[in-house]
Amino acid sequence: MKVDNVKSQMRKGMLEYCILLLLHREPSYASDIILKLKEVKLIVVEGTLYPLLTRLKNDELLSYEWVESTQGPPRKYYRLTAQGEDFLAELEVAWDELSDTVNHLRYKLLTTTQS
Repeated sequence: MKVDNVKSQMRKGMLEYCILLLLHREPSYASDIILKLKEVKLIVVEGTLYPLLTRLKNDELLSYEWVESTQGPPRKYYRLTAQGEDFLAELEVAWDELSDTVNHLRYKLLTTTQS
């Protein structure tokens, strides 16, 4: 098994959560979402993002509205729905639990190997 494959799977697993976190702050259009994810070194391409946004919308976690742009065609701005906010809150609890577990294991491993 290659480390790159595992890293890719880990990123894919976190992508939905990260998108919801970004949209919790403010409505955004797809290009902005991609740019913000790239800024934090989570590289995503349109071919990955658009199907995910569509699925989240179909699951009623996101809605969108068309906003006129001064630089081209109207842009589709995505935002969290009330159901999306609730789902994000559940994901935050799950993330905290998972993070605590991993950190606990890492701490135990480090302290055990240093003894």
